Amino acid sequence: MSILEMTTVGNSGWIDYSGPDQGKAKAFYQKVLGWNFNDMPMQDGSSYSAAAIGDTAIGGFSPMPEAQGGWTIYFTVADVDASVKSATDQGATVLNPPMDMPGVGRMATLRDPQGANFALITYESMDG
Repeated sequence: MSILEMTTVGNSGWIDYSGPDQGKAKAFYQKVLGWNFNDMPMQDGSSYSAAAIGDTAIGGFSPMPEAQGGWTIYFTVADVDASVKSATDQGATVLNPPMDMPGVGRMATLRDPQGANFALITYESMDG
C-alpha cells in the first residue's frame, strides 16, 4: 500500500472538525485516536489547531464554534474554480464559494446532490 501526498489530485488530503467545544473534541480524539495537537499561527494573527499523527498534520479543528459537531473532508483538485463548476453542473450546491486562504491555498465548500458536505482545495504548494 502506498501513502498519497495531501497534494495528490483526488486524494482526501485534509479533514477539518467544527463543533461547539473544540477542547472537549480534541480531548476525545486524542484519547480515541492518539492524535497530537499543534497550534499553527495563521497570517491573520489567529491560530488553527492541527491534529497530527507523529509529526504529520492530517487535519485540524476550526476555531469558530458550530452548534453541532461535524467533519469536512477536503479533496485535492488541480483547479478549485473549474472543479466547483464541474460539481455544480452535476447538481452540487455551493455552500462557500472559492476563496483564497493565504499560506494554505484556494478552497470552496459544497453539498453533493445526495446531501453530503465536502470541500475542494488547491494548495499553494501546487501552484507552478
